[in-house]
Amino acid sequence: MSAWTEISLQISGSEGISFAVEKIAPIGGGCINRAYRVEGSGRRFFVKLNNASAAAMFEAEAAGLREILATRTLSAPAPLCWGKNSDEAWLVLEYLEMNHTGRSDAAAFGRGLAAMHRFSSHEFGWVRDNTIGSTPQINKFTSNWVRFWRECRLHYQLQLAKANGYAGRLHNQGEQLMEQLDLFFPGSQPVPSLLHGDLWAGNYSFDSSAQPVVFDPAVYYGDRETDIAMTELFGGFPGAFYAAYHEAYPLAPEYETRKTLYNLYHILNHLNLFGGAYLRQAEQMMGRLLAEVG
Repeated sequence: MSAWTEISLQISGSEGISFAVEKIAPIGGGCINRAYRVEGSGRRFFVKLNNASAAAMFEAEAAGLREILATRTLSAPAPLCWGKNSDEAWLVLEYLEMNHTGRSDAAAFGRGLAAMHRFSSHEFGWVRDNTIGSTPQINKFTSNWVRFWRECRLHYQLQLAKANGYAGRLHNQGEQLMEQLDLFFPGSQPVPSLLHGDLWAGNYSFDSSAQPVVFDPAVYYGDRETDIAMTELFGGFPGAFYAAYHEAYPLAPEYETRKTLYNLYHILNHLNLFGGAYLRQAEQMMGRLLAEVG
């Protein structure tokens, strides 16, 4: 049985309709999965496909979307069903018509994210591991934020970089930095906030009513500054977004230093995913951080 036949049967079961694929249109923009708009029986769905080994990744993504939607703060495509056969894995999502004409409410996005960040947990981490891009992301529940960031974020990426052949200066700097992480948190530790986890410009848009929509999350509970830091990593979000967020949930002054620490995780991940073009940037970021506490 083909993947599309199985997907049609799953949609029929999950939606309580008789669905058959009539039209499949590829959608560009992603570099990890193949994405499609699927039409049939008067309905549209968004479908992601990958190798069968990606089934756990899709299941975790569906759980993350549900976690975000449960807060009723930001819109996201609802996961409908997912599965795999011997060759392929898939995730079927609600199809949302995105606005590509420039109409948007960036202030609503800032307020919505601030509201989502007020949803908390008893510890840092999440109920399951997921992925950041296609890299495993470890979310073991931990009571101490510095320990979580050291062990589940920086140490994991640095060990992966070492296995990928990036040892030497990068590894030495990383070891020094991990020993001094406490110095970046002079006050009490942050509240465990619900995070999108991969909040860059490619993972949000606006719907036909100009309201914000987030997708492709890497959900966990952690310092909300990590989400805001990533919004600044690749060019930044609209000014109205930051103004509304800061009005609703102001950041501590130390954020300006810690955002480099938090974005280091993503640059290390890019190094591990895409290669040596990110090595110098990672080394420079660690050099700046070590200078801050040296």
